[in-house]
Amino acid sequence: MNIRPIENEDLPEIFEIYAQSKLDELRFENRDFELIHLENDTKRWPKIKESEIYVCEDDEILGFGAIFRSEIRALFVSPTSRGRGVGKSLLELLLSKTGGNASLWVTSSNKPAMTLYSQYGFKIVREFFASYNGQDVLVSEMVRRG
Repeated sequence: MNIRPIENEDLPEIFEIYAQSKLDELRFENRDFELIHLENDTKRWPKIKESEIYVCEDDEILGFGAIFRSEIRALFVSPTSRGRGVGKSLLELLLSKTGGNASLWVTSSNKPAMTLYSQYGFKIVREFFASYNGQDVLVSEMVRRG
């Protein structure tokens, strides 16, 4: 596996990974959500686009992550690539860019992601409701003090 900065030609694969993964992130909510494709998401895409974006690849792109200062704004792994250390590798790279301190937001019902973040020293500092495509979702802000 190789992690590198994103290139413009990677965008279609990034958008596809997001499309395959975003609703999966919300699967524990016990209700249906309609996907907003990343390239059409006027709330999330500008924040990711202004970040440093990295892709993890092994003949194809397996996942991507984005960091802006000390805020991790995205960490998505293709469903077919999960369990291979892609998420951990991306998270470790993103953390190396922060100097140790970092923050992120995760759907509170997404226990697998929260478990991963906890293993890297993240702790919940608050919970609040955010909206995804018009539906409220409980979100945890997690912070890591390095």
